[in-house]
Amino acid sequence: MSERMPPLLFDQMTAAQRKAAEEMTAGPRKGVKGPFVPLLRSPELMDRLQKVGEYLRFGSSLEQRISEFIMLVVSREWTQQFEWFVHVPLGRKAGVAEETIAALAEGRRPTVMSEHEQVAYDFCEELLRTKGVCETTYRRAVAAFGEHGVIDMIGVAGYFTTVSMVMNVAHSPAPVDQSVNALAPYPL
Repeated sequence: MSERMPPLLFDQMTAAQRKAAEEMTAGPRKGVKGPFVPLLRSPELMDRLQKVGEYLRFGSSLEQRISEFIMLVVSREWTQQFEWFVHVPLGRKAGVAEETIAALAEGRRPTVMSEHEQVAYDFCEELLRTKGVCETTYRRAVAAFGEHGVIDMIGVAGYFTTVSMVMNVAHSPAPVDQSVNALAPYPL
């Protein structure tokens, strides 16, 4: 499958694209990569989304392990190779168990999860599957993370759904990383 929206050369960019690329390079991401390669076609959207992503990855109310865990759940849901390859090592570093990562990769509910991971998994799985959550799931999430954390969980799931859709449509390639197994097509 060939990449539909490869990186733009600097001299091919509009003034708005160059400005957005320069600002992203100067920020914590240090460059235009992953979803931002295709998103650069719409520099204002890219700029706004990357600010949302920056908050969700580096400043949200959620513990880093939970944020990375949710990113893996969403990456699996969308079979999004780039996000999977990027966030598996970050999830490991943040404390997500290998057994948990392996179960997610196989498309099944992990049996090895902390209490907060269980709450986040149930919340995100129900949200992605039913497009909402029942009262019990909602109350468990509020008890575990507070209302602020619930909104941040929705933000992480929504943001990573958006960038997964962008990269799946653009056929963005996964980074080369031999320490991470590629996701098989989602089990039917």
